[in-house]
Amino acid sequence: MYADQFEVRIARVRHRFATALESKIVHALVLADGMAKDEDDHSRLVSDCYRRLHGICGIGPTVGFAATGEAARAAESTLLQAMDEKRRPTETEIVNLKEALAQLRTTAASELQLMYQRGR
Repeated sequence: MYADQFEVRIARVRHRFATALESKIVHALVLADGMAKDEDDHSRLVSDCYRRLHGICGIGPTVGFAATGEAARAAESTLLQAMDEKRRPTETEIVNLKEALAQLRTTAASELQLMYQRGR
């Protein structure tokens, strides 16, 4: 009986994660665009983007989105140096972030499609 309750809870978390995933990626892309501009709040943008990606890294593999978690980790790593140094990302770092986010989006769509095909 306990295992059934656990599975129900995991299914709920998986569903919440899946339904919010696309919006988190889109928001990260918006933040990346903001970082590309010479704005004063670049530190907040970097931190917010990193936090969103870090959440995907942590929860994704736990609820069956291992590849999505890895792709989010790759995107997250593009922000590490700028975040540690509390500076605006360089143009190259922003390009790398956007490429990593595009890969994350593709990977997430693939895993979402698989999840819905399995009826989870």
